[in-house]
Amino acid sequence: MFLDYFALGVIFFVAIFLFYGVIVIHDIPYEIAKKRNHPQQDALHVAGWVSLFTLHAIWPFLWIWATLYREDRGWGFNSVVERELALEDEVKQLNETVSKLELRLQSIELGGHPAKPEIVPNDDIGNQTNKTEG
Repeated sequence: MFLDYFALGVIFFVAIFLFYGVIVIHDIPYEIAKKRNHPQQDALHVAGWVSLFTLHAIWPFLWIWATLYREDRGWGFNSVVERELALEDEVKQLNETVSKLELRLQSIELGGHPAKPEIVPNDDIGNQTNKTEG
């Protein structure tokens, strides 16, 4: 009689252990995302619960999604971001130059003579010459 109750207790223990084990395993990608401060950790958590209903078919993809992001390097496209920032600075400089040239053109059209010499690039090597307009 004791062994019957012991076996029943072992069966209940194993069933509860497996139930909570599956829940803990499905939550691993979310824990990784939380540790890495992933910007989409809530979506990973919900997708982890959805993976319970799909028998963890999408779980490997969640693992990959969670491990792709790191707070120190983001998604790994820092060189693209740096290049984009450099281009943004260049565009700002070009816009400033265009606005200065537009002002200068307006002053010339209104009859003013900007007689100060400017340094104008002469060739691609970097040699510059003084040019006086007037």
